[in-house]
Amino acid sequence: MFNANDLTDEQKAQVAEWAAAGDQLNDLQKKMTETFKINISYMDTRFAIMDLGIDLVVEEAPVEEKKEEEPKELTPLGYVDATVDEIVRPGFLASGKVIFSDGMNALWGLDQMGRLSVDADEPGYQIDDEDMIAFQEVLRDKLKA
Repeated sequence: MFNANDLTDEQKAQVAEWAAAGDQLNDLQKKMTETFKINISYMDTRFAIMDLGIDLVVEEAPVEEKKEEEPKELTPLGYVDATVDEIVRPGFLASGKVIFSDGMNALWGLDQMGRLSVDADEPGYQIDDEDMIAFQEVLRDKLKA
C-alpha cells in the first residue's frame, strides 16, 4: 500500500502543481506512475491527495438559464380519440391515453371498482360533457375488442 509520506517534498510540490493545473485523480495517478516510477493504484492516489491536503479543481458546468415555456397551442381535432396501453399501468385493470376534441392530451385508467379516472396534461382541465360522452363511447368500443 502506498503512503503519501513516501514522496519527497519536490514530488509533493509537483503533484500539487498538477492538481492546481486541473488534473483529476486518473491524470495524477498516470503522471505519478510515469514521472516518479512508482506503482500506485487509483484508490491510493485518492488517499495520497487527501493526506497531502490537495484540493482538486472541479470545473462547474455552465448553468443554462431556463426559458419560460410558452403555453403550447392546442390543435383542435374535432373528435375524441383514445388508445389502450398494452402494458397496463399499476393499480388499473385497463389504462391508456386520450386526446379530446380541443387537442388536450390525458391519461386514463379504469380501476378494479369500475371507476374511470382521467389525468389531463394541464392541471385543472375540465372535460367538456360532449367530449366525455364521446370518450366513453370510444373507450367502450376499444375495450370490446
